[in-house]
Amino acid sequence: MDLSHLGTPVGPMVRIGGGYANRLYRLDTDQGSFAVKELNLLDRRTAYRAAEVFRFERAAFDAGIPMPEPISADAGTLVHRWVDGEKVPEEPVSPAYAYEIGGILARIHALDVAWTDDAAEEPVARDWAELAERAAATGQPWAGELASQVGTFLEIADFVETCERPGPVVLTHRDIQPWNLLAREGRPVVLDWELSGMLDLSGELGSTALSLAKGPGLDTIEPEIFRSVLDGYTAGGGTLPPPGPSWFVFMVGGWLGHMRWNMLRCLAGVEAGAGPDLALSQESAGNGVRGLPELFARLPELEALLR
Repeated sequence: MDLSHLGTPVGPMVRIGGGYANRLYRLDTDQGSFAVKELNLLDRRTAYRAAEVFRFERAAFDAGIPMPEPISADAGTLVHRWVDGEKVPEEPVSPAYAYEIGGILARIHALDVAWTDDAAEEPVARDWAELAERAAATGQPWAGELASQVGTFLEIADFVETCERPGPVVLTHRDIQPWNLLAREGRPVVLDWELSGMLDLSGELGSTALSLAKGPGLDTIEPEIFRSVLDGYTAGGGTLPPPGPSWFVFMVGGWLGHMRWNMLRCLAGVEAGAGPDLALSQESAGNGVRGLPELFARLPELEALLR
C-alpha cells in the first residue's frame, strides 16, 4: 500500500489487535498519527464501495458527526486520522451515551448525500446441514452444536427472507456496535464506516439500540438504555417506524451471514492472508452457533421493548 501522502514515518507501522473483518494498523508520521485499515479483499461477502463510502464519511465529518477524520480511500486501504479514546465494553452503556447515539443517528439520516442503488442483498444461506457434516468431518469444536441447531438455522433463514420491512430506507452507518465506538470524555466517537449503505430504518434503530442495551449475551438487557437511543433519535428530529419484528431482522440476518462466513474460514483450516485470524473466526463461529438461536427464540420478548 502506498502511504507516502501521510508523511515520513517516525516508526514502524503497528498492527492493532482484533478486527472481525479487516486488519488495522497505526502509523505515526511527521504529519500526525493515522489509522490504516487493510481491507479483506480475499473473501468479502459484498463488494466494497470505496468512493461512495468516503464521500458519505466526508459529509458526516463536515457536518460535525463525532468520528475520525477520513483522509483517503481506495479499493484496498482506508486511512483515517487516529483518535484516542476508551474502548466501549460490550455491556449496557449509560443512558446519556445511548441518548447521544440516537441523536447522532438522526443527524446521519438527515444528511443529503448521493448514493447509487445498492446491489441485491446477500442471498440467505440454507446449506446448514452440509456445513454441519463438513464441521464434523474436520473436527470443528462447534460441530455438534451446529448439527443440533440445523432446523433452527433454517427457521432463521425463513425469517430473514420473509420478514416485511416497513421503511423508510435511509443511508446510514449500518454497524453501530460497541466494538465500533469509542468514548472520549464520556461521549461517543463513531468508527468503522465501511459497511455504510442503504438500510430499512427499523433495522438500523433496532440493531443499534439492542447492542448498546445488552451485555455479551442476552442475560442483561436494559430497557431504559434501549429507549434512550430512541428518545435521542426523536429529540434529534427523527421519526420512529412502527414496531414489529423488522426492528431485529437486520441484526439476525447480519449475524447469520457473518457466522457462516467465519465457519467457511474455519473449514478451510488455514490462516488467510487478510481478514480476521483463524482463532478469531473460531470464536465468532462458536459464539454464533450458541447465541443466534437464543436471540431468535427471544424475539417476542425483544419486540416488547418497543412498546
